[in-house]
Amino acid sequence: MFIQIIQGKCTRHDEMRAMMERWRAERGDQVEGWLGGTYGFTDDDMFVGVVRFDSKESAMANSDSREQSEWWAETERLFDGPVEFHNCSDVTLMMDGGSDQAGFVQIIRGKADNPDELRSMMSDTAMLHEARPDILGGSLAIEDDGTFTETVFFSDEESARRGEQVEMPADVRQRMESSMHDVSYLDLHHPFFTSRS
Repeated sequence: MFIQIIQGKCTRHDEMRAMMERWRAERGDQVEGWLGGTYGFTDDDMFVGVVRFDSKESAMANSDSREQSEWWAETERLFDGPVEFHNCSDVTLMMDGGSDQAGFVQIIRGKADNPDELRSMMSDTAMLHEARPDILGGSLAIEDDGTFTETVFFSDEESARRGEQVEMPADVRQRMESSMHDVSYLDLHHPFFTSRS
């Protein structure tokens, strides 16, 4: 799997959502290798899109197409400033990946000090279920420089907040703390999704 992350300030929420839905309606099933996307806005109007493809080649073929360039020229104007792109071939799925039924999504960004340890923890389904039964699934995308984006799906925000209050086992906490730094959180209170039909 290949993940592309799009991030930028956007106060035109309704228009941005309409553009994502338009892309899905007009192009989604025509773009080879496109699997789906998770989108939302933080409380301070940061738009985040996490788009999944079956391979880097599929993602790049879409990015390089005339149709995508035309759509992006319109979409880019909706942002209040510059837009960041992050492309990741190193993807690990948590519990079969995300869920379009999620009522709350948390994006965790940071630097991986120990990418192998981070991948191992995300792949340890038994440990995740024990530590955070409120998690529906997720994905971990690591860039070449060690920057990572973890997308975690929850049934609802209340369950997620309750889960945060539970004390993690000491060994799990230590593993997490030693494998990453400069961590920040982007909360998508009203996520929306697109997926291949």
